[in-house]
Amino acid sequence: MSIEKTPSRVTEKMIDARSAPSDSIGTIAWLRTNLFAGPINTLFTLFACYLIYLLIVPSLQWALIDANWSGTTRADCTGEGACWVFISARLDQFIYGFYPEELTWRVDIVFAIFAALVAWLAIPNMPVKGLVAIATLAVFPFIAFFLLHGGSFGLEVVGTHEWGGLMLTLVLAVVGIVAALPMGILLAMGRRSDMPIVKSICVVFIEFWRGVPLITVLFMASVMLPLFVPGEVNLDKLVRALIGITLFQSAYMAEVVRGGLQAIPNGQTEAGVALGLGYWRNMGLIVLPQALKLMIPGIVNTFIALFKDTSLVLIIGLFDLLAIVQAGLADPKWLGYSIEGYAFVALIFWVFCFSMSRYSQYLERLLHTGHKKR
Repeated sequence: MSIEKTPSRVTEKMIDARSAPSDSIGTIAWLRTNLFAGPINTLFTLFACYLIYLLIVPSLQWALIDANWSGTTRADCTGEGACWVFISARLDQFIYGFYPEELTWRVDIVFAIFAALVAWLAIPNMPVKGLVAIATLAVFPFIAFFLLHGGSFGLEVVGTHEWGGLMLTLVLAVVGIVAALPMGILLAMGRRSDMPIVKSICVVFIEFWRGVPLITVLFMASVMLPLFVPGEVNLDKLVRALIGITLFQSAYMAEVVRGGLQAIPNGQTEAGVALGLGYWRNMGLIVLPQALKLMIPGIVNTFIALFKDTSLVLIIGLFDLLAIVQAGLADPKWLGYSIEGYAFVALIFWVFCFSMSRYSQYLERLLHTGHKKR
């Protein structure tokens, strides 16, 4: 039996690149692959679209089309939709709380400076970001305190009992975030320490604060904290709340940081030791930069939880954004508009939380160095 050899069809000419089939790319292809891949998938997609229609159309009709937008009193709410007049009429109170109306310009200046600093740090390729970060952490808090509280440079004193609304929410959140992160890093490093006393103290601290509800922490900070300081020291109610929030959130932050530290191979630490680096330089230059990059989602998640937990300060008599809206809803002139009030609060919280989430995703992409699966 003989085998006939046929010449192979080989060409030295390169074949031009061909475009992908039209039915495998584009919007139609995506819809076919993800939403209409089969009969069952199609039925679920159509059913979901019907539910969305039932929810979205009436909501838009109530919130936008039939809503009342202008006016100053309840009598201006004549339509069947939302009465956003309630929000516009009390907007200053929702933002500034009980801050004197003629002094709200001081709060506006603080908001403007803070927004400018955050924008400078968030926008890529801005110069001297290091100096701006130092100014934000070391200089801005003093400027904000002197402007908000007064008592210096001829500014009238405004007690913290007059602070409220969105301003108070931002003060609690920003101070808590800035204070809890470094404290959480130190606690995480202490829990991983080889020194038994340091490790034991950090473990007890973390487990204690993680095992107590934040409402209890705030109550303890308000009622019991003054018992542990000298009698001549008068701790402001806001300061007590900030101390309680910082201690509580630093325990959660410590566990997030510890998870990131454990994800770094021991070889990184050993390499730093081989280079002659001490413990602190090793941690600051080699381990922590890598760990913090991996911890961005967990850190931002803790920040978002802290921002939302600020609404619990009502338990000690501080009127944050949610509490000030609830107080407005108790006004006999505006009874019956709770949906509008809570929708406004939800929108404000969502905007801030979503912004933090999106910025964390940007940081993850910016700092991506090959750990992410492709």
